[in-house]
Amino acid sequence: MTLDGEALEQLRKRARAGGADKYHAANAAKGKLFARERVALLVDEGSFVEDGLYANALAEGLPADGVVTGTATIDGRPVCLMANDSTVKAGSWGARTVEKIIRIIERAYSTGVPMVYLVDSAGARITDQVDLFPGRRGAGKIFWNQVRASGSIPQVCALFGPSAAGGAYIPAFCDVVAMVDGNASMYLGSDRMVEMVTGEKTTLEAMGGARVHCAESGVGHFLCKTEAEALDVVRRYLSYLPANWTQPPPAAEATPAPAKADLAALVPASERQAFDMRRYVKGLLDDGSFFEIQALWARELTIGFGRLDGEVVGVVGNNSMFKGGVLFVDSADKATRFVQLCDAFNVPLLFLSDVPGFMVGSAVEKQGIIRHGAKMITAISEATVPKICVVVRKAYGAGLYAMAGPGFEPDATIALPTAKIAVMGAEAAVNAVYANKIAAIADEAERAAFVAAKRAEYERDIDVVRLASELVVDAIVEPHELRAELVRRYAAARTKDRHFSRRRHGVTPV
Repeated sequence: MTLDGEALEQLRKRARAGGADKYHAANAAKGKLFARERVALLVDEGSFVEDGLYANALAEGLPADGVVTGTATIDGRPVCLMANDSTVKAGSWGARTVEKIIRIIERAYSTGVPMVYLVDSAGARITDQVDLFPGRRGAGKIFWNQVRASGSIPQVCALFGPSAAGGAYIPAFCDVVAMVDGNASMYLGSDRMVEMVTGEKTTLEAMGGARVHCAESGVGHFLCKTEAEALDVVRRYLSYLPANWTQPPPAAEATPAPAKADLAALVPASERQAFDMRRYVKGLLDDGSFFEIQALWARELTIGFGRLDGEVVGVVGNNSMFKGGVLFVDSADKATRFVQLCDAFNVPLLFLSDVPGFMVGSAVEKQGIIRHGAKMITAISEATVPKICVVVRKAYGAGLYAMAGPGFEPDATIALPTAKIAVMGAEAAVNAVYANKIAAIADEAERAAFVAAKRAEYERDIDVVRLASELVVDAIVEPHELRAELVRRYAAARTKDRHFSRRRHGVTPV
């Protein structure tokens, strides 16, 4: 078949138009943009080069086979991307759809550039399952390529609609997922399928909506109000990461910490009084640079990227505003994944410790708190990027280990004057050792005096100056000196040897 210029232009126009007008209108009514509009909003103007535009061009009603793929630049840096077109059979996958997605991930991996997924898909077309599902270049090859690329190139997903059945694993294999509230969802089985299989009556929103995954399951990382906000998350996330694992994170112009930040005033003297670690982080880093990840899930731990004197760091901090900063199953998993992410892409780690330890009790033991805690400690051990532990207020029990304490080869353990490091807090320790004697003292005043004396004795035993004198901590730093101290220490650690162990890989305690 020979095409003249006009016929070719008509073919292109049909392919770029997507599905029927009624599907465009239905999406617009939900506040959803056309897939090509999303791409245009995300990438630098004029930079997008499309692949596979004519996929399934001979079929009726399958322009580009429902997915847009190609290369572009974002803020001048190359990326590969895919975008489901939900106006074409609800963005479902056919054989050519799958092949296009596989090819673009392979290109991202082979050229060493980030891979962006703009997802809005009802999943596989059941009618085409033999062509797209089981073969060597079937849908499974998408996930194989994602796993191969993980830690080699950044992979980021913005989810605008459903990500159904097997397709839900595309977001799951990404570093982070931004979800648009009210429209985005992830689920392995639809509400109708769930009712048929289990008898449970539910809805897609209640089972797999954006808020569920960002606040409860932890599969989502950013809950966004609009599609523009989700695209901005993609852009900002990539601004902190290198193109691939062989490169350093991109530096930016250094900016000072917020002028009004008073780190000393943010930390209460009493351990019983909570404070917001997010405010502390923002006061320590370059002004406006903190980019929190998973802000709604496992909130007792704060994680995110930021900059110190223009250089990227990954921050892990205990937040006593939520559950006292105690580590739970979810917060251990949250830390594990973030530490692995930073280590993969050469982002130095900063641990800000105010941790009472891991949660205890029958409920968390049944959830596997030991193996989840072991997984976190494994990630801390294996991380070879520069890492610094700052004991802001306390590091008790295995919480010290989980926050990269001295035994885990941090490049420095820094204590603030408010710092305490111990197996447990004074109150718990005195009760553990002297419970019977305390109970035997009948006079209330005498009992209180005894407890106070033993607490004071315990506090002297874990005094921060004693810990520094025995080289448990490398420095005691005033809060106003901390930022400059960190800048100098990270600069000194930049060329460290990153070899860890003679092996192929460890056996993760999952």
